Amino acid sequence: MASALFSLVKKLIRKGSLKLTLASGETHMIGDGSGETIVARIADQQAEDAIARDPTLKLGEMYMEGRFILEQGDIYEFLSLVKQNTTNEIFDFRMAALLLGRIVLQQIKSRSPINRNKYNVAHHYDLSAKLFDLFLDEDWQYSCAYFNPPGISLYEAQVAKKRHIAAKLLVEPGQKVLEIGSGWGGMAMYLAEAYPGLDVTGITLSEEQLKVSRERAAKRGLSDRVRFELQDYRYLTGKKFDRIVSVGMFEHVGIGDYGKFFNKIAELLDDNGVMLLHFITRPKPSYATNAFIEKYIFPGGYIPSIGETTPPLEKAGLLTRDIETLPMHYAYTLRHWRNNFVARKADAVALYDEKFFRMWEFYLAGSEMGFRWDELFIMQMQITKNQFAVPDNRNYIAEREAKLKEFEATRAPLEKVMF
Repeated sequence: MASALFSLVKKLIRKGSLKLTLASGETHMIGDGSGETIVARIADQQAEDAIARDPTLKLGEMYMEGRFILEQGDIYEFLSLVKQNTTNEIFDFRMAALLLGRIVLQQIKSRSPINRNKYNVAHHYDLSAKLFDLFLDEDWQYSCAYFNPPGISLYEAQVAKKRHIAAKLLVEPGQKVLEIGSGWGGMAMYLAEAYPGLDVTGITLSEEQLKVSRERAAKRGLSDRVRFELQDYRYLTGKKFDRIVSVGMFEHVGIGDYGKFFNKIAELLDDNGVMLLHFITRPKPSYATNAFIEKYIFPGGYIPSIGETTPPLEKAGLLTRDIETLPMHYAYTLRHWRNNFVARKADAVALYDEKFFRMWEFYLAGSEMGFRWDELFIMQMQITKNQFAVPDNRNYIAEREAKLKEFEATRAPLEKVMF
């Protein structure tokens, strides 16, 4: 009987070289023979049928379970081979119906009045802090770094990211700052130490992040100037902030809540205030999140297009004063994370198990592949309520970054949190 998976792969892979062994033991060379050969094997017939039926979800699942096996090349190299061939048409009516069903379901869930924000955040961020320590930099920055100049280390690139954001925020000593999605506290502590007298509030829905952030701030003697709270941004009331920053959180808001998000920003931001929003975006809507990422990594997440972001912002009465795109920096960041994670495989397996390790390896590899080949990029939007809140040119960014470099040269080294 003909293999449905072999038929699918043969239609897809025209460029490159793939040696595929099916569950039956049959081995096929697929592609034009160019490049390094990727060697893959399917362990059993059920796995083979599952991937053929629903490759978007089941390829990752079978890799997790050790039933899609790479004998030469790694999962990133395999996914890159697939991505470079995606102009070839493989979708049939059944796959199209499956995709449409997922789009409809995710669109309905994103508009549900049930608030699942804390559950969705906990699913990912309340994993053991030891896991993130395996691959993040010394400041635990779990968002896109800024590799400027090229070739700097991951830690240096994360410092450059914080510096770039701080410069655009136009922070002044003594101001009140809100960070929405404060992670493990690195951005808030950087701002507080760079600008004397700053009053910083960081909010998160992750209890694990809250615990680590408070511990880090206490160790650096910042507890009186930097407070971290377990707080949903939607229910924050009665306060005004001179500056608001949000890094890598907007992807978790959900397409049905963009209006609520920007209305809340308009409520919280001082009339002369400035916000910096740093987030993943895409050139056109996708309408649904990748099935594997939605199920195993970021339930409820969604990467918005530029066109999905700006209308609710404008409707909330906010102004976009500066936009910058960082096209490949997340691909570079993810490459560092994946290399770090794979190098610490034994620690990751000891912390969870082999299946978990492969799940996260697939997630990191797939994400890196997305930023290299799928036109995903980072956008930084500077937002105000009036047009005079920021200068009329961008010279201040470089000027403020130069001053922040002077601060960094005198800043006390960061210490790893001990577990």
